[in-house]
Amino acid sequence: MTDQAHVHVAGVAGVGMSALAQALLDAGYRVSGSDRYLDQGQDLEVLQRLRLAGVSLFPQDGSGILPTTAALAVSTAIERDNPDLAAAHRLEVPVVHRAEMLARLTAGKRVLAVTGTAGKTTVTGMIGHLCAEAGWDPVVVNGGVVNNWRAEDRVGNVRRGGGDVMILEADESDRSLLAFSPEYTVITNVTKDHFELEEVVRLFREFRDKTTGWTLLGRQAAYLLDGAPMAELTVESRRDGRWLVMDGRDYPVPMPGMHNAENTWIAIQAATRLGVPDELIRRGLATFRGIHRRLEVVGRANGIVVLDDYAHNPAKIAASWLAAAEQADRVIGIWRPHGYGPLALLFDELVAACVRVARPRDQVIIMPVYYAGGTAKKTGDAERLVDVLSAQGVAATFAPSYEWLTTYLRAEVRPGDVVLGMGARDPELPVFLHGLLAGLPA
Repeated sequence: MTDQAHVHVAGVAGVGMSALAQALLDAGYRVSGSDRYLDQGQDLEVLQRLRLAGVSLFPQDGSGILPTTAALAVSTAIERDNPDLAAAHRLEVPVVHRAEMLARLTAGKRVLAVTGTAGKTTVTGMIGHLCAEAGWDPVVVNGGVVNNWRAEDRVGNVRRGGGDVMILEADESDRSLLAFSPEYTVITNVTKDHFELEEVVRLFREFRDKTTGWTLLGRQAAYLLDGAPMAELTVESRRDGRWLVMDGRDYPVPMPGMHNAENTWIAIQAATRLGVPDELIRRGLATFRGIHRRLEVVGRANGIVVLDDYAHNPAKIAASWLAAAEQADRVIGIWRPHGYGPLALLFDELVAACVRVARPRDQVIIMPVYYAGGTAKKTGDAERLVDVLSAQGVAATFAPSYEWLTTYLRAEVRPGDVVLGMGARDPELPVFLHGLLAGLPA
């Protein structure tokens, strides 16, 4: 493909697909996109920003696919009967997976790929920000929104850059990380998520073998992949914030929670290996404003704090809960499962995580599984999760709808509480959390 070739992105509102659309625009392509949310009348903020960036939006009915379209970019989640896919087949337009399309954009770049079952979005954003603050002008393609990079016409999950360094988040959930052969690799950690643990270990080892230069492993990843002893992590809480102490030097930790201290530790080491001077690393960490929907404060009133978080697997839920508990008399945690398959696969691990982190005074609220369409087998595991947690002594409640949850929480929350909303896919969850405190008495 050449500059000004037309690429259509199906499901463009998704974080990964919106990132690809922006990266293609930045590389000189003409980009169009479609999404079921637009068809449903939901003109999400991400769609508004993409439109302002220059993406032409179409209904997801195949009308965005033309005989001259160079490629249809899709994710693994696309259904076989998707109208865009049918139109591409009819018009003989090549169908290219998102990761393969992104891999084509890495040509001529020094590529650092960040992966892992947790923390990769934050680490990618941190490393990208540190390199940008050092004046390297990197291209960064991330799985989440870096608050520093948000603008009216930029979603914030892609940094437009003119340098020779490209930093990207590589996704293990569908094995698409294997589309890349980076010069440098970071593997944050290794846990059971979309696959059984043994398969996850094999996948990350295979990805490491595709790396042409160095690989940096997080502490837990080094233990699981290589049997290395866990390196010591020293975090000090001071009046001016939390500090990570490494080799006698202090570094600010810009986000709450011990898991983010770990993420900071990884980002510092990666930036150091790339050649970013130590003083610029410290300065960059001090100006890093975090990741959208990663323990993001979206409401604060009457001594109550509302946090929005993307957590969707046991490790992420536990890490976010513990971080919230650091500042809360009581955590009221709300989780919306993002799929029937993941909930069934991780059911036992989810129970263990909630039992471990929920204190007797805390509450766990489970919502119905978010169903985005497709052929998933629907189950009642969300309700069963509540029953199992309750049987193990956790204060667990099933919330059948946002309307029910609004009424319940506005009567229940009190000063000192942190309401922690967690979930990966449902666009209504952040909207609900942003408006939760509006109806509380002054």
